[in-house]
Amino acid sequence: MAGELGTTNLMLGIMAAVSVFEALTLIGVGIAGFMVYKRVMELVDNLEARQVAPAMGRVNAILDDVKIVTTKVKEETERVDHAIHRTIDRVDDTADRVRSNVRVKTSRIVGFVRGLRVAMEAMLHSRAA
Repeated sequence: MAGELGTTNLMLGIMAAVSVFEALTLIGVGIAGFMVYKRVMELVDNLEARQVAPAMGRVNAILDDVKIVTTKVKEETERVDHAIHRTIDRVDDTADRVRSNVRVKTSRIVGFVRGLRVAMEAMLHSRAA
């Protein structure tokens, strides 16, 4: 039985050595993964500092300009709309005044023409009768 225990102990020793080797390998892979993660994060930070931040600054400046232009266009549109409404109101008032003046000035002529027509009809009826 002593021989069997020697073989069993040898196998247990090999298995223990392999387990220690696996543990050391896992620890090494973990450390290597952490180092790769650290380098990738440094690259991302550098890329962000060199490329993204200036681009965002330009985009923000463009957006500020667009906001200013949009505000000016809105103000000018409101001003033009107000001017158009004032002009239309003035045209309506002018048309009402012209219509009123034409009625006042033509009412005498219309009255005269109607009176003349009535007089002619009266003369024609008196001759016919």
